[in-house]
Amino acid sequence: MTRTRYARFPDQANRAHPQAVALTPTAVSERRSIFEPRLASLTQIGENRLAARTHHGTVSMNLHEYQAKAIFARMGVPIPSGSVAHSPDEAVAIAQKLGGALWVVKAQIHAGGRGKAGGVKLCRSPAEVRAAALALIGTRLRTHQSGPDGLPVSAVLVEGGSAIAREFYLSLLVDRSRECLSFIASPDGGVEIETVAEEHPDRIVTVPLPSAASGVPGYVVRILAGRLGLPRDLFPSFEKLLAGLQESLLTTDASLIEINPLIMTESGTLIALDAKVTLDDNALFRHPDLAALDDPSQRNPAEEEAERAGLNYVALDGDIACMVNGAGLAMATMDLIQLKGGQPANFLDVGGDATAGRVTQAFHLFRSNPKVRAIFVNIFGGIVRCDLIAEGLITAMREAAPKVPVIVRLEGTRAEEGRHLLSQSGLPIEAIAGLAEAAERAVQAAGGAA
Repeated sequence: MTRTRYARFPDQANRAHPQAVALTPTAVSERRSIFEPRLASLTQIGENRLAARTHHGTVSMNLHEYQAKAIFARMGVPIPSGSVAHSPDEAVAIAQKLGGALWVVKAQIHAGGRGKAGGVKLCRSPAEVRAAALALIGTRLRTHQSGPDGLPVSAVLVEGGSAIAREFYLSLLVDRSRECLSFIASPDGGVEIETVAEEHPDRIVTVPLPSAASGVPGYVVRILAGRLGLPRDLFPSFEKLLAGLQESLLTTDASLIEINPLIMTESGTLIALDAKVTLDDNALFRHPDLAALDDPSQRNPAEEEAERAGLNYVALDGDIACMVNGAGLAMATMDLIQLKGGQPANFLDVGGDATAGRVTQAFHLFRSNPKVRAIFVNIFGGIVRCDLIAEGLITAMREAAPKVPVIVRLEGTRAEEGRHLLSQSGLPIEAIAGLAEAAERAVQAAGGAA
């Protein structure tokens, strides 16, 4: 499946230091947009699976928190004591082994916002640990990042409680705009970084790493520690933590490593209380051990099917299915649908070499989505000929037999011939030449306001 995860690209210079950059709300929203986990040319990126899988431009794979923390532990990044459980009995056994009087039970899904959604539970007895695990394992957890259907919880992470004095935000990512790695930090951790960027953008700092640097330069440590307000006696341990994050990213070919929150305990130690790691899918052939960590239950089934068919597909929440050739045109098409009062049900780029087979597969995907109330096909014939697309549409319509209105806009090479084929097919296809007119008709067909 194709999923794009845009990194937080800094673009506003911080006058306090030439290497420090404040993160703007625009940059953050770009990172977390609906095309975030998913396409770099719209390039939302999916997850590689094992080497036997064929790749179609996918570039990221998420890890569960417990998997990310295992990497941290190997690289010397301090984490809480804990272990993963797949049943309530396992959760209780882990809590008893950890000892103490306070535990945290955390649902393991590939989405943020678990705390607000009830996926992180504080427990003060083994009985509460059991109840928390029972309430989470085998259910679907819906957060603001998971989509409307939520994600299945098949495991929980059980950790000992921490005495938190302060919370911070810290991440390391591949900063493609600067062609280097960049640390991003904020003294306001434990909350959505987007909220901080919107309300207090001055409290987020980005510090690029010199491309030729080996290790984390001292000035980077000092800038980040200073902006977080860490006491000076924590600088050495903070430097080791930063080095561990850098080693984690480089060793695993990750594109993003995020800790939110990084905490300072009441005893004055730093601990990664949460962990997020996004791996570069294109490098997984070097890491079969990491590829084996992929969790297919966390992916959209339609996106999985689309990937196997060689389609760049991202499921959205609207009711107008879109099939377009070219990522830029697809994004413009979805913008136009929204401008006309409708909501796209998906992003779908069939590619410049669209075939009848791909078009047919796209229609099968549309049929599998019960929310779809209209289909909008927008093709510009540059590389591909519009008459060939029309033939593919006719074949797809006869095989997949969609039960909703189909609006087609063809423009470019042999567009007139393509429209003629559609009009003579005897199929319920509305061929419209104008883009705005076609988008309006699609919205109307779906029962929208255009």
